[in-house]
Amino acid sequence: MSPTKPLLLAAIVLVSSAAFLASTPPPASAPEYTSDAQLKLPENYRQWVYLTTGFDMSYNPSLAMGHHMFDNVFVNPESYKAFVETGTWPDKTTLVLEGRMGESKGSINQNGNYQGTEIMGLEVHVKDEASFPGKWAFFIFGDAKTAKMVPTGMDCYSCHAAHAAVDTTFVQFYPTLLPIAKSKGTLSDSYVKESATAQK
Repeated sequence: MSPTKPLLLAAIVLVSSAAFLASTPPPASAPEYTSDAQLKLPENYRQWVYLTTGFDMSYNPSLAMGHHMFDNVFVNPESYKAFVETGTWPDKTTLVLEGRMGESKGSINQNGNYQGTEIMGLEVHVKDEASFPGKWAFFIFGDAKTAKMVPTGMDCYSCHAAHAAVDTTFVQFYPTLLPIAKSKGTLSDSYVKESATAQK
């Protein structure tokens, strides 16, 4: 075999591998359901785009927690890219809110709080226009890997409809996305009025 043949074979293998990788689509992150319409937990959500973390947030002034809580929000990459381009969410958007216990005593920490390893709760907000009359639906996961849709009469739907900055989602709490929504002119009228009132 001539010295050039191994190099030629290696080049062919490299080109073939590159072509295969280019033709292989990235793994889809669209919502998946069971046969009885339960949402499957997107178990790789921590590989998605991180949006924000809330600390001890509550929309109910009378609600008092006996512990600290961090809320981390993630969104599927395709929807994040679309939001950056348009200022709103496309169909099949999936937002995951992960609640973790706030800890204060551990290792060398002397002040403040950090996130514990225990997940206290998982909530998923899905936009699926073909599946839900209001386009969006909420799902609350316990220890199971699937969850039924939260009934539309629950307060989360009316609260998001009344106060959300963009398309029933609380973009006002997503610091990297709120400026995009402002620049694209996609803020809801109710949020704009609410913000103007709060600043008086």
